[in-house]
Amino acid sequence: MFDAIVIGSGISGGISAKELTERGLKVLVIERGRKVEHVSDYNDTQMPWELPNNNEIPEEELARDYPVQRQCYAVNAATKQFWVKDSEHPYTTPEDRPFSWIRGYHLGGRSIMWGRQAYRLSPMDFEANAKDGHGVDWPIRYDDLAPWYSHVEKFIGVAGSKEGLPQLPDGEFLPPWEMNDAEKLFKASVEEKFSGRKVIIGRNANLSVAQPHHEELGRTSCQNRSICERGCSFGANHTSLSSSFPAAERTGNLTIVTDAIVHSLVQDPASGRITAVRVIDAKTMEGRTYEAKVFFLNASTIGSAQILLNSANEANPRGLCNKSDQVGRNIMDHMYALATAGVMPHYPADSYYHGRRPTGIYIPRYRNVTEDADGFVRGYGYQGAVTRQGGKPDASAGIGQEIKERNRKFGPWVAYISGFGEMLPHPDNRMTLHQTRKDKWGIPLLHIDVQLRENEKKMARQIQADARTMIEAAGGTVVYQRTEPGPPGLGIHEMGSARMGRDPMTSVFNGLNQAHEAPNLFCTDGAVMTSSGCQNPSLTYMAMSARAAHNAVLMLKEGKI
Repeated sequence: MFDAIVIGSGISGGISAKELTERGLKVLVIERGRKVEHVSDYNDTQMPWELPNNNEIPEEELARDYPVQRQCYAVNAATKQFWVKDSEHPYTTPEDRPFSWIRGYHLGGRSIMWGRQAYRLSPMDFEANAKDGHGVDWPIRYDDLAPWYSHVEKFIGVAGSKEGLPQLPDGEFLPPWEMNDAEKLFKASVEEKFSGRKVIIGRNANLSVAQPHHEELGRTSCQNRSICERGCSFGANHTSLSSSFPAAERTGNLTIVTDAIVHSLVQDPASGRITAVRVIDAKTMEGRTYEAKVFFLNASTIGSAQILLNSANEANPRGLCNKSDQVGRNIMDHMYALATAGVMPHYPADSYYHGRRPTGIYIPRYRNVTEDADGFVRGYGYQGAVTRQGGKPDASAGIGQEIKERNRKFGPWVAYISGFGEMLPHPDNRMTLHQTRKDKWGIPLLHIDVQLRENEKKMARQIQADARTMIEAAGGTVVYQRTEPGPPGLGIHEMGSARMGRDPMTSVFNGLNQAHEAPNLFCTDGAVMTSSGCQNPSLTYMAMSARAAHNAVLMLKEGKI
C-alpha cells in the first residue's frame, strides 16, 4: 500500500507528487494516458522542412479525429500526439451550446502544451464572491496562498517584472523578457492616454536565466524558439516531465503507472475515508485496485468531477462527496478569442527583434479597479504582442532572386491584443453523467452544458470596445476584430466543478482543499476554484497543491486523517 495516491500527472498532479514525496511519503501517480519520455518523445528538434505538410494536419484527418481539438492554436502535425482524438473520446453537449473540451491524455498531461502564462490571483479575486454575491465565499484569502505562490514560483521559474499592482500581485521572478521597440511605443501610448492602465511583459514559466536548482534537474535557459507546445528538450519551460517528476524521482519515493483509467474511488461507509482507487487498464480492459492513506484528485476540472460522480455508492447516490449537489456545477472558463488587430503605420521602419520570445505583452485588469464598468461585475485582461510582418518565406508565386528579394523586405508592424474575461459561477453551468452512453471502458460519457450569460456578454462588448480604443489611441488602424467570444472551454481554463467553500451544504472541499465528506481526499486542480479571476489559473493550482500537500502530511502524521 502507498502512503498517497495522486490521480493525474498534469500541472497540479506533478506539483502534488513532488511535494508529497519530498515530505517523505511513498507516492503513486496514476495517469490514464500513455507514457511520454522527456526529450526523446518530443518533436522540437525537427526543422520546418522536415515536418509533413508544412506542419499541417490534413483536413480529412482533422475533421475525422480532431473536430474539437483543432480549435486550439497549438494543434499541428508536430504536436498532434499530445491531443486526444475526439473520435476516441466523445462527450455530448446541447446542439446550440457547444463546449470545446481541449484535452491531452498522456504522462504530463497539458503541462507539456500549456501557454505558461503564470499570474497570481489578487486579494480582490478571493473577496469578489463575498462582495458582489455571486457563487459562495472563498474559504481562503490571498494571504493564505501568498507564501505558496512564492514557493512554487521559485521552483518552476517565472520570468516577469515587478509592477506594484494590487490587482496583479508581484512574485518571485527571474529577469523579465524585453519588449521590442514597437511594444515599448504601444506601452507608452496606452499608459499616457489611459492613466489607470498598464502594459507589461507577460509573466511566464520559461527560464529566462536558469538558476542552479533548475540546472540540477537538467533544465537550462530558454533558447527563444517559441515552439514550447512540442515539448522542450532543454527543459526551459516548466512541465511535470521537465521539473516536477525529476524532483520527485530523486527522493526515491515516486511510482508512476500509465494507461490506467480511474473508474471510481472506494469509500469506507463507517469512517468516510477513501480506501482505494479502482482503475481500468486502458489496453487490456482489466480492472485493478490501488490502496493508500491519502488521495489527491488532480484529474483536471472535468475529469475530477467525473470521477466523483462515477463513485456513487449506496450512501451517496448522487456521487461521492456530493450531498451539496455541487459536484459538476458552477463550471467556468475565461472568455477567449476576443481578438483585435491593428496596423501601426508610424512605428519604426528600421527596427526588428531577435528570436521568438516565449511570451507577449499583458494588460492587467483595470475595469472595476481603476475604471468603472457599465453594467457588469468583475473584469478582464489582455494578452498580445506587436510584431513585424514580412521578412520570412511566403507561398506566393516567384522564383530565384525575385522571391529572395521579396522575402527580405519587412512589412508593417501589427498590434494584436486578445481579451480574457472573467466568467461568473452559475449552478446551471454543469456537467452530468450521460444516462445511456458509455465509453469503450464502460464509464458513462459526460454531458456538458455551459453557456455565457448576460454578465459575460456585456463584458465581451466592453473588451472589444476597449481594445479598439487602445489600438487607435496608439496610432493604429484596426483591421480585424472578432465579434463574439469562442465557445466555453476554448480558453482551456475550465474551473469550478467541485468548488471550495466554508459550508458542506454549498461546497465540496474546504479551505485546506480537503473534502467535507472524506477527510483523506484532497483536490487541488481547477475543480476547486470558487471563482475564476481573469488571470491564467495554473499558478494558483500549483500553489494550492503545494499548500494542501504540506497540510495533508501534517494531518497524516498527527493521525487526523
